[in-house]
Amino acid sequence: MTHDVVVIGGGTSGLMAAISAADYGARTLLIEKGNKLGSKLMISGGGRCNVTNRLPQDEIIKNIPGNGKFLYSPFSVFNNEDIIDYFENMGIALKEEDHGRMFPVSNSAKSVVDTLVNHLRQNGVEIKLGSPVKAIDYGESTHTIYTENGHTFETTAVVVAVGGKSVPHTGSTGDGYPWAKKAGHTITDLYPTEVALTSSENFIKQKQLQGLSLRNVALSVLNKRNKKMITHQMDMIFTHFGISGPAVLRCSQFVVKELKKGRNSIPMELDLLPETHQDALHRKLFDYVEINPRKSIKNMLKELIDVPERFITFLLAQHEIDENIKVSNISKDIIHTIVQQIKQFTFHVDGSLSIEKAFVTGGGIKTNEIIPSTMESKLTERIFFCGEILDIHGYTGGYNITAALVTGRLAGMNAAFYT
Repeated sequence: MTHDVVVIGGGTSGLMAAISAADYGARTLLIEKGNKLGSKLMISGGGRCNVTNRLPQDEIIKNIPGNGKFLYSPFSVFNNEDIIDYFENMGIALKEEDHGRMFPVSNSAKSVVDTLVNHLRQNGVEIKLGSPVKAIDYGESTHTIYTENGHTFETTAVVVAVGGKSVPHTGSTGDGYPWAKKAGHTITDLYPTEVALTSSENFIKQKQLQGLSLRNVALSVLNKRNKKMITHQMDMIFTHFGISGPAVLRCSQFVVKELKKGRNSIPMELDLLPETHQDALHRKLFDYVEINPRKSIKNMLKELIDVPERFITFLLAQHEIDENIKVSNISKDIIHTIVQQIKQFTFHVDGSLSIEKAFVTGGGIKTNEIIPSTMESKLTERIFFCGEILDIHGYTGGYNITAALVTGRLAGMNAAFYT
């Protein structure tokens, strides 16, 4: 049987592409190499499924620093508000949380995946699980897909939605890049984004801060001139290998890109009290010394500064300051040092975890080789690409899923127009 549209990949963008192709009347086949659909969607948002983000469109684009501007054209057809309407019309009630993140009221990714899969079946989409694709032959009027278990499928249009190389246990192992190259496409360098960072600092190797979580801090990446390239104010955690947590994940792509330029290590600056100006903190400490001269320096810092005691102890030890010394006996230079370390604690990172352990793949098919209004290849007719295989990547917070759903919607819809 010749299919109108074959979608390869049953992840977020593939599910949306298959549903969309069927919505527009195409006889649609969805091929997935694994035995389950929506594997990565199932673990998104900590298993609660952050389906999109409700920030204004320009803010969405800003939060997709990897070629997010490419999405302006697709957003004119199908955007984050359309995603919200789409899910709610399918019976998935959504709720808005911090920073515009949208979750199902059920707090269950499974409810989202089950609804999408049910919609596939209701639309008559044929589903082939456990069918890894071996090759695609591109023809003048049809394309032919060969699976590793011996099946051959002929189709008018192909949608490739197989993801990148991050989180490989969900099926994203880079299968689609050779097919894209065969169609004439350029694959930009692949690298991990939204990934934990490694450090060889002594305090990291000695595990002095391992497991310490910091709330609402400002973390910056510094360039060669020690100027801030990017700053994110969120939570973070020190680990046995370096640093992780939301602020770190958002800074990670900038670190990785700098390391790719040949730098051996990248300085990062941590502001533990981003809401307090450095001069105000100085005054606060000096005033306290005058009023409470017999207090110990450690107790002063515990009372005045909303920083974990463990970090205060570490900071004092780093500068060989006796934590029991009376504040009346400390010099202005010591107070200046403490304030600087609280506002500008600087350390170096020298790498990241592997792309397989990253949440998102950086790099992929060059976006200038894709028609943004349709997601069709500019180089080979009737082949469409969507989702993480494209060189588009954003921060966590619903932005990558938004890009996957939007590009999947356009790819499936426009592939169907060839029928």
